[in-house]
Amino acid sequence: MSHPDTDLDPTETQEWRDAFLSLAAQSGPERARQMLDELARLARSQRVGWTPELNTPYVNTIAVEQQPVFPGDLAIEERLASLMRWNALAMVVRANQAELGGSSELGGHIASYASAADLFETGFNHFFRAGRQGDLVFFQPHSAPGVYARAFLEGRLSENDLKHYRQEITATAQGARGLSSYPHPWLMPDFWQFPTGSMGLGPISSIYHARFMRYLSHRKLLNTAGRKVWGVFGDGEMDEPESMSALTLAAREKLDNLVWVVNCNLQRLDGPVRGNGRIIDELEKLFAGAGWNVIKLVWGSDWDGLFARDTSGALVRAFAHTVDGQMQTFAAKDGRFNRDNFFGQNPELAALAQGMTDEQIDRLKRGGHDLVKIHAAYAAAAAHTGQPTVILAQTKKGYGMGTAGQGKMTTHSQKKLDETDLIEFRNRFNLPLTDEQATGLAFYKPAEDSAEMRYLREHRELLGGAMPRRETACDVVPVPPLAGYGQFALNADGKEMSTTMAFVRMLGNLLKDAQLGPRIVPIVADEARTFGMANLFKQVGIYSSVGQRYSPEDIGSVLSYREALDGQILEEGISEAGAIASWTAAATSYSVHGLAMLPFYIYYSMFGFQRVGDAIWAAADQRARGFLLGATSGRTTLGGEGLQHQDGSSHLVAATIPNCKAYDPAFAGELAVILDAGMREMLVEQQDVFYYVTLMNENYANPDLPGGGVGGAAEGVLKGGYHFGSYGPEQGQRVTLLGSGAILTEVVHAARQLAEQGIGVDVFSVTSWSELARDGEAQANNPYIAQLLARSSGPIVAATDYVRAVPESVRAYLPTGRSYKTLGTDGFGRSDTRAALRAFFKVDAAHIVAAACGALN
Repeated sequence: MSHPDTDLDPTETQEWRDAFLSLAAQSGPERARQMLDELARLARSQRVGWTPELNTPYVNTIAVEQQPVFPGDLAIEERLASLMRWNALAMVVRANQAELGGSSELGGHIASYASAADLFETGFNHFFRAGRQGDLVFFQPHSAPGVYARAFLEGRLSENDLKHYRQEITATAQGARGLSSYPHPWLMPDFWQFPTGSMGLGPISSIYHARFMRYLSHRKLLNTAGRKVWGVFGDGEMDEPESMSALTLAAREKLDNLVWVVNCNLQRLDGPVRGNGRIIDELEKLFAGAGWNVIKLVWGSDWDGLFARDTSGALVRAFAHTVDGQMQTFAAKDGRFNRDNFFGQNPELAALAQGMTDEQIDRLKRGGHDLVKIHAAYAAAAAHTGQPTVILAQTKKGYGMGTAGQGKMTTHSQKKLDETDLIEFRNRFNLPLTDEQATGLAFYKPAEDSAEMRYLREHRELLGGAMPRRETACDVVPVPPLAGYGQFALNADGKEMSTTMAFVRMLGNLLKDAQLGPRIVPIVADEARTFGMANLFKQVGIYSSVGQRYSPEDIGSVLSYREALDGQILEEGISEAGAIASWTAAATSYSVHGLAMLPFYIYYSMFGFQRVGDAIWAAADQRARGFLLGATSGRTTLGGEGLQHQDGSSHLVAATIPNCKAYDPAFAGELAVILDAGMREMLVEQQDVFYYVTLMNENYANPDLPGGGVGGAAEGVLKGGYHFGSYGPEQGQRVTLLGSGAILTEVVHAARQLAEQGIGVDVFSVTSWSELARDGEAQANNPYIAQLLARSSGPIVAATDYVRAVPESVRAYLPTGRSYKTLGTDGFGRSDTRAALRAFFKVDAAHIVAAACGALN
């Protein structure tokens, strides 16, 4: 049997080659592609067992003859990029030198920006448009010093600010602005737009922001035509599952407003990304297979002459057999080493290098360091239609750092350079610094009237001004009166309902409001029917970028599935990561687009903070405004689903997020007050907070809210608790019971049983343990919970459907001299009935009674 690579008939093969080349030459590339597609279809129909390779040769996608004329002043742009590199390097190294006011504790990164500088600068000079009608740019987080370096030249940051990189607390005392380690909108609210410091969250967020821009356009709320989402990410970052999880969505939605630039410096923190393979090849397959337009930016202009002389294809063959681990070694070594070990592999390669000095070989650029090649790739990406585009740009990590760090295994953590290294870096980029300035890590800023500064300002002015820049101005969105949409909840009159049912009914009413309704974004992760939201399918529709191209199976039913171009619901499929990314895009629209939106994302509460907690934290950093609804919450409410679905910890995690207000209402009236207050705080007062509200699927009788939401209990609901009722005799033994959410009904049952035993009971509904704890911390001398419980007496027993740490959070703020016993659902969940589960976890009425009696004795 012959080897599969053996050509059985070279003459016939050459005839086929000549025929195809003739077709391409005479009829053009489009006809050539049609013929290849036809041959591929024919091969499939004959079951030949062949499909085209998804990898192309290890060369640039854009040929030399296809490159547009570079529109800028190449010399000035190279000088500016060199200045950015120096100031970024000086900032990090200074921060880690005690003699310059820094500390070795601070850390920082030099090598990432050294590799990405030209990718950033080409975008800043020619593509990244600023302003509310401009582009959204997600910056590679470890390259933040480079963005600060540019802002310094633009006059947005001072030299004193740069001296306080990663010293945000110390800076205040020095009259400076501390610069955060990575892009953090919470810490630098007028500067950074998108937090990307948690690897993988930037990529998925950029996809859903691009899709949300289309959503706004299709719903005729905002014209986003012509705007782009750019993301500069690392090749190592692509290993994060979130980075790759939504690639097919971007292709399916034809998001040609999305461009990713993957900085392929071939190295992550400890070593090569793919030492024994080629990450660019791997990513090309992944993105092409997912339906993206792939542009490979591998080699700089210096290689063009070598490829032109290489008539035998020796270079392409050599690259095909050079793994990234070896490519990294080539980056770390000098021209002589590369002459001997790369070009010395065979006579054909050696001949190509003849006439080149070792220094010329050492200076051969990879594509991501060539401004002309980068511009060509960016221009092609910006012009491409029908698909998202990824640019796979090969660079050298630590580019220009020479023996101190270029391409070395340790380069990611490089934070210090000695005097010789600094002088070499100065010389490598021809920087206008004296030896003393270089070794003293002096920042450099050209004169305001210099050609470089004029060029920098003019190009940014043409693109809308400086960026990144975060803006917050947006119109107030009126919120309708609570009675108009929530009266049924305030005056429940004992009707049985779950808080989930109450929420969906209020949401349906809010969607009908002429002013607020269009701004609401309902979001589900394939669970709308689970939460009783199917009636909204017909009311507002499910968003689809292509409408509905089929007749749904249930078209004749009242609750039929309806997709529409102007649909309002974002139904994200089984992807909590995608749903929270959509929620973040909507929740930050007030800042990103100047258009306040109000997202409601409802989900199984266990699949929120536990599954996508990092994304929620990033949304908090981005100053999101919206509602997260943790449905089927608690460890005993969702009886049969068991361990993986039963949530006992979300309120514990929610309490750790400073701008998250978390509530666990037991009744529809409490929920109505919370929703009303939240909407007014976020849409009218425009506060940078978001709300986490847990909902239950258990039906039980709902009482009227005391005071009807106008006074009475309403204020207490928002503060975290109120007096729900008194039971039993006023004289004699008394006990105080606290309960929240699903377990409040058990607390009430317990109170009645205690009353029958002659024990007086005061029951308090705790709507938010975390708000009570925060108030206690802020008002240490007279906390609200102490004031609230002053009307009661006796030992205090608290019961929740969450781990005991949740009610334990208020222990320090209780009235002095009173015992405190907490009951909770610590441990793993189980499948059984609600009654059995509550008995097992000892949070049912019987155990609450036992705890109260024990506390009295």
